[in-house]
Amino acid sequence: MYGNLHTFVQILAVQARLATDAVLVTGAAGFAGRHLLGLLDQDRVPLVAWRRPDGRPAPPTGRARWIDVDMLDRDAVARALADTQPREIYHCAGAAHVGDSWNAVTGTLASNVLATHHLLTALRELGLPSRVLVPGSAMVYRPRDHALDEDAPIGPTSPYGISKLAQEQLGLLAWTEERREVVLTRSFNHIGPGQDPSFSASGFARQIALIEAGLADPVLSVGNLEPRRDLTDVRDTARAYRLLMARGRPGVVYNVCSGHAYPMREVLDQLLALSRVPIDVRVDPSRYRPNDSPIILGRSDRLTKETGWTPAWSLPRTLADILEYWRQQLRARSHQT
Repeated sequence: MYGNLHTFVQILAVQARLATDAVLVTGAAGFAGRHLLGLLDQDRVPLVAWRRPDGRPAPPTGRARWIDVDMLDRDAVARALADTQPREIYHCAGAAHVGDSWNAVTGTLASNVLATHHLLTALRELGLPSRVLVPGSAMVYRPRDHALDEDAPIGPTSPYGISKLAQEQLGLLAWTEERREVVLTRSFNHIGPGQDPSFSASGFARQIALIEAGLADPVLSVGNLEPRRDLTDVRDTARAYRLLMARGRPGVVYNVCSGHAYPMREVLDQLLALSRVPIDVRVDPSRYRPNDSPIILGRSDRLTKETGWTPAWSLPRTLADILEYWRQQLRARSHQT
């Protein structure tokens, strides 16, 4: 099978023209991918969106052409790239949850490292000059009690962090060995409407919406509220990615962060202040994460200096949007029953 594909790839490479004007977003049905796709849709460029065949359904709106691609299947990745020949690729596909990575080490490494390897390898074999943005993670840094810039020491403390560091190294290798234009980010926590409730802010908001709707007891279960996290609205994160695709330097890493660390207790208190009913809070030790860093805070000076990016969405506005998202989800479900 692969021998035949390799011959096919060689033929395409010989016949290849420059990449088309298409922009590809992998993992486009995921949290960041959906918001990025919505932003890029405003640019009126040809959009191609990849989703995992058994993953979340494609959003019903937008102009993107959706393709089901298993990025752990190297042949499928090569065929889909040969079909599209994108000018730019936002590689948003991959595992995104730090806590879950402890129970899914193999899957996390495969989703973040092997999938990226398949993508970059196929680009090389096809002879495509596509510019690639690889969103990485601040979890590659060694924990520190102060703001981290891009020169801070590396030292991931979770399988997720290890996988993102390996992914980043693949991108750097593609630049140094092939001069592939790969732009890299180390993105800190981003939150917003549509995020999976396994993430704290979205989980708090969903519980509040369920309680307001009378579908849950008025008790909100929480984990450790002491950690402080640098939180950025996902819509600001998407803006940063678009700016970096246009202006970022290949082989250079950029922090994407707000520069402000919020205690998770403050996040919860702001959401509770928006609640329409009284709610009690109960700490559930089973929700604690192993190796939970007391503070994760970044500096985005490089990003701001080179692209002009600054956060536009305030935390109160973001949290209000997250809660309203879950209220709308519950209303929609009630109308379907």
